[in-house]
Amino acid sequence: MIAIVDYNMGNLASVKNAFAKLGKATVVESDPSKFKEYDKLILPGVGAFGDAMEHLRERDMIEPLREYAASGKFILGICLGMQLLFESSEEFGFHEGLGLIKGSVKAFDESRFSEPLKVPHMGWNRMFTSDHPLFKELDEEHYLYFVHTYHVNCANEEDVIGRTNYGYEFASAVAHDNIMGIQPHPEKSHDNGLKILKNFINL
Repeated sequence: MIAIVDYNMGNLASVKNAFAKLGKATVVESDPSKFKEYDKLILPGVGAFGDAMEHLRERDMIEPLREYAASGKFILGICLGMQLLFESSEEFGFHEGLGLIKGSVKAFDESRFSEPLKVPHMGWNRMFTSDHPLFKELDEEHYLYFVHTYHVNCANEEDVIGRTNYGYEFASAVAHDNIMGIQPHPEKSHDNGLKILKNFINL
């Protein structure tokens, strides 16, 4: 069984509906004591990093998430949920993250853009992916739907499994053992996004 973590910072309905399209029932779970009962967890997220960590803290979810990760079971972070997997973020000040993947979350550095681009990065863009089970039966490059102002900087290059170019190349999908994250929204990315979720189900 897959649980979608409810900490009042994610578009839970659209994620749940995407899994339903694949014929997979999910549970929206707000009780951290029950996390260990599930085979896989989805950590969604929309909004600011600091607010999200505060919501997790208020709901006593931080240590249960870390314990779940240490158990070897699969976690998939989506958008802000992916960023929360990292050690820290500079969004509206410095904030500590879950620390499940080494690295930090930074704002787009517009001084590096070769042409004027709007931030946030919003809309369809290509992701170039490595050979990872999350991208089984997908082309090496495929379009997915993005909405974000910040992106992750991985401390370890081998944790990067997907890259996207917006002004410059950044990590748009990551994996460290059983911990995975994807910056775009698979639930808004039509067939390509559904394939990614299906692959997560089948891990």
